Amino acid sequence: MTTRTRVPALGAEGWFTPDADQPTLLGQRCTTCGTYAFPKADYGCPNPACVGTDFEEVPLSRRGTVWSYTDARYQPPPPYVVPTDEHVPFCIAAVQLEAEGLVVMGQLVAGVTVDDLNVGTEVELVVDILFSDDDHDYLVWKWRPIEAADTREGGN
Repeated sequence: MTTRTRVPALGAEGWFTPDADQPTLLGQRCTTCGTYAFPKADYGCPNPACVGTDFEEVPLSRRGTVWSYTDARYQPPPPYVVPTDEHVPFCIAAVQLEAEGLVVMGQLVAGVTVDDLNVGTEVELVVDILFSDDDHDYLVWKWRPIEAADTREGGN
């Protein structure tokens, strides 16, 4: 059995730490006004009232609440890679991060459907395999409902 190397999926390099236990999105904070941004950008501060151009990289909250959600019933166009032989619908959520207030889009883990979600559902960040080839597992961040995580881990 060949061991595949775990790497961020194309375009996601530097967007998150691939730490399996405590993954974190990597954003930036304006050193002038303190506004957070994700993903990191090379242009000025996203706060229209600020003219700052200097940023520091910061880890973002690992938890948040679902702000909006939907499912991808139709296969997204390339560069999306279908991880199985056929497209399997998956959920996408806009999650408002706990401390920063930013809203970050992302897939939910496999098995979570729109019937499992509500606006306000608490979720946490996890790293999961988007797709694999012979040599690599390509990783992305996903959201997992906290109740589902607590149930799997024997919590309340």
